[in-house]
Amino acid sequence: MTERKDDQSRHTRRHALECMIWAGTGLLWTVAGGVPKSLSFLDRAEAAEAAASGFTFLQISDSHIGFDKAANPHAVDTLKEAIAKVEALKAKPAFMIHTGDITHLSKAEQFDTADQIIGGPGLDVHYVPGEHDVIDETAGKAYLGRYGKNAKGAGWYSFDQNGVHFIGLVNVVNLKAGGLGNLGDDQLAWLADDLKPLSSSAPIVVFAHIPLWTVYPQWGWGTEDSAQALDMLKHFGSVTVLNGHIHQIMQKVEGNVTFHTARSTAFPQPQPGMAPAPGPMTVPAGQLRSLLGISSVTYNQGKEELAIIDTTLADA
Repeated sequence: MTERKDDQSRHTRRHALECMIWAGTGLLWTVAGGVPKSLSFLDRAEAAEAAASGFTFLQISDSHIGFDKAANPHAVDTLKEAIAKVEALKAKPAFMIHTGDITHLSKAEQFDTADQIIGGPGLDVHYVPGEHDVIDETAGKAYLGRYGKNAKGAGWYSFDQNGVHFIGLVNVVNLKAGGLGNLGDDQLAWLADDLKPLSSSAPIVVFAHIPLWTVYPQWGWGTEDSAQALDMLKHFGSVTVLNGHIHQIMQKVEGNVTFHTARSTAFPQPQPGMAPAPGPMTVPAGQLRSLLGISSVTYNQGKEELAIIDTTLADA
């Protein structure tokens, strides 16, 4: 009987992942008791029920303020469109996270523009840097001066909200060969200490820029020493890892850990291996907004459920 249930669980996981990977947009992602379930974003009743007894936060990523190439000469405008969707929400989210590449060249004026736009809804915003945020002559000091004054090291930190423990990690400093992310010994030691006081039943949300699972190492889409961090997290019952960097939605479920990457608000990138190299992908103007978007995440306290709704800028 146990073996049959395990087979059913694996089938459910495969089916859910297939739905999400190929449908791509407008899906509600729930994880209850380690078994994933996908729901249509159009099912507003189920979405509303998921949010009714919990709290919701938003994820935006890869706004690349300062980018003006053919893939999207108007990255400022598409960020404004994304934030307008946030401001139009009837229920105010608890906060917002930005999973890096706020700017394209880490210039002061680019950070200023991003701050002005992202600050429009008046939400608390929790940031982690992307590699484009730490390429200035100060090697990331400009980023830290704005967003990491109370953080450790290169900008890592944690906080708690409604019974959920959030961990912001930095994996864009000292990139490895091919652009692979790197956490480093100091951050890993800090993470071990941060997790020590927590009960194994505590829901964990980890967010960083580069994926913590190996999406496509040939393009640097992974983090070299992420296995050490994930090993520390494996005994927790509910772990969700949110990332940006690859500018497209991809998911993976591994044991009790759900990985989810977000769209950019600036430009899409090709699917792994479908181009000679990663980078801005130019698409017909009418398709661009269907490949850009934001994510909202809902947690129902006491139910160990997490729901992720991905919406595109083209969604009404």
